[in-house]
Amino acid sequence: MEMDRAQGSGSGSRAAKASRLTLPKLEPPPASVLAFLSAHFASVSDWESRMAKGLVSVEGGGALGVDSPYRAGLQILYFREVETEPLVPFEARILSQDAHLLVADKPHFLPVTPGGHYVQNTLLAWLQAETGLPDLAPLHRLDRDTAGLVLFSTSRESRSNYSQLFSSGRITKIYHAVALAGPDSPLREWRVENRLEKGEPFFRMACVEGPVNARSTVRLLTENHGQGLFEIRPDTGKKHQIRLHMAAIGHPILHDPFYPELQPEAPPDFTRPLQLLAKGLEFVDPITDATRVFESQRKLIFDY
Repeated sequence: MEMDRAQGSGSGSRAAKASRLTLPKLEPPPASVLAFLSAHFASVSDWESRMAKGLVSVEGGGALGVDSPYRAGLQILYFREVETEPLVPFEARILSQDAHLLVADKPHFLPVTPGGHYVQNTLLAWLQAETGLPDLAPLHRLDRDTAGLVLFSTSRESRSNYSQLFSSGRITKIYHAVALAGPDSPLREWRVENRLEKGEPFFRMACVEGPVNARSTVRLLTENHGQGLFEIRPDTGKKHQIRLHMAAIGHPILHDPFYPELQPEAPPDFTRPLQLLAKGLEFVDPITDATRVFESQRKLIFDY
């Protein structure tokens, strides 16, 4: 199954600014999330309409409906509509779907979940419409600039079993990247270990002093015409980890607007996607004990 983003969900006429809220502990608890929002934001009259359009969701999870029960501590995102939402002219694909998991193959530039200027033109919104599963939830993060595999939970009952694969490091993540490489690079493999924290501006990360919290193994697979195809296996999952680790070994990823130097802000250039791909996922299924291997069907700009 594929999504034609050039003719995909909506006309690009809806955008939103995301706000976050943690539902407080109340006694007695409200009957629903809708009841709480309507009482807490008495001046806002369109909560039911927003929910019908998928504009209220669990952070990192699925959309909330008018009957969604209230749960203290739940982190939610809600959006206000504005005029224009960017349209991403690339296809998303569903590679696998069963009672517990859905594996999607995301194109560059498409965000996984609503945020900023993206509401309907997201991977999550398309998957919910395509599958009819409003409770879909991504099990890990993938930057909007990065293409490749994203694993979704299709069942609330088994969701924690699969999310623990990531929190406990029991899943192998394999990335490919294209970067400049010398004609006779003396190193073919690097082990990168450092500490990453929020940098400046707020959307960048930075290498800082302190205990290690980010680890990756990088391997140069092949070189051609001054460019190298690299395989990266991260042991941890810090934001922008692979992009920073590639820059740290002197091979910044091709078309990276953030690292090593922040480029001036500009509209997306769909002809120059970041050359980073979430290529593979491997794990032992916590429900069936079967070994599961998934591979992205996408390729980077490299002369294979």
